[in-house]
Amino acid sequence: MRLVIATCSVDYAGRLSAHLPQATRLLLVKSDGSVSIHADDRAYKPLNWMSPPCTLTESHDDDTHIWTVVNKAGEQLIITLHEVHHDSSHDLGIDPGLVKDGVEAHLQELLAIHLDTFGPDLTLVRREFPTPIGPVDIVCRDANGRTIAIEIKRRGEIDGVEQLTRYLDLLNRDPLIAPVRGIYAAQEIKPQARTLAEDRGIECVVVDYDALRGIDEPGLRLF
Repeated sequence: MRLVIATCSVDYAGRLSAHLPQATRLLLVKSDGSVSIHADDRAYKPLNWMSPPCTLTESHDDDTHIWTVVNKAGEQLIITLHEVHHDSSHDLGIDPGLVKDGVEAHLQELLAIHLDTFGPDLTLVRREFPTPIGPVDIVCRDANGRTIAIEIKRRGEIDGVEQLTRYLDLLNRDPLIAPVRGIYAAQEIKPQARTLAEDRGIECVVVDYDALRGIDEPGLRLF
């Protein structure tokens, strides 16, 4: 990535025309060829940009340095650099992408350890319990040996209830594990999903992700 801080003016010529008057800005040139122009006041959105694929040509006119960026449609972004304050390039390597905190796989892992979230004396049978229509997140047994199928979502919506209903219908056909009751677990359960689940005899449990990770201690809360 190339970072340039410069006093510049910018003209865009394409489907529309736009002009940025002279000011000091940050110019970013990424390895994919994209060019974006940033002011010092926005969280992420550039003032103007050219998406890849595009080409950047640099030229000089008297005391000014001119960048001409052209995309495949022939649109042009012309950046006139009147004074360059900083110019550096950095190899950032391959980015692994965003790993979201609290994804369902991690919730499943934590809840399999903390089965007491769903009641006392539960015993884990298996995570990702296989069925012909997909794996059930957690299957466990209570103190009386009855089977429980648990579906875990970050946001509990109607689709998740329908999914668990299909699993329960299939699992209850197996005489070796029937009867199987269902638990729908999520960090947040929508009212419509809760109504549908309870109508079908499925228990709803709202889980506290921070508490499961040991970050939040309810006993220390003021409110």
